Amino acid sequence: MAAIDLTNIYKRYKGKWVALAEDEQTVIASGEKASITYKKARAKGVKKPIMMKVPKEIISYVGYAELE
Repeated sequence: MAAIDLTNIYKRYKGKWVALAEDEQTVIASGEKASITYKKARAKGVKKPIMMKVPKEIISYVGYAELE
């Protein structure tokens, strides 16, 4: 599976919810709340939109877990 470049989505939709098409790149709807964005996508005829919260800023994250 190839990586998908979401740079343009990030630049345009920072801090918002987006509903994506099956290609995982086409934005069908966007909004401040997931429920409203989902309803907008459904109203456009998309049965199962891919929902994603676009971060306000891109930061590094390194997870850590100590297992006993």
